[in-house]
Amino acid sequence: MLKDREIYRRTLAKWGEEAQYDQAVEECAELIAALKHFRRGKVGAERVVEELADVCLMTGQLAFMFGEENVRAAVRAKLEKLSDLLENS
Repeated sequence: MLKDREIYRRTLAKWGEEAQYDQAVEECAELIAALKHFRRGKVGAERVVEELADVCLMTGQLAFMFGEENVRAAVRAKLEKLSDLLENS
């Protein structure tokens, strides 16, 4: 089985960065729609989970494209900010 980074590398080689940006936007839009439908009782949780999995794959690929350490650092900073908000509210 291929490792995530190898899959991301091969995906970029096959379809290119621009296509993957567009795919990420499409997957995010599908998750948004699924969440809206879930709140209205039109779809079950399994639909949201499927769309969330697609978004997770795309965010993994975007992190690969933009630099995984850059993303990890940004996430750490955001978590620290959230922690401060929770402590001070």
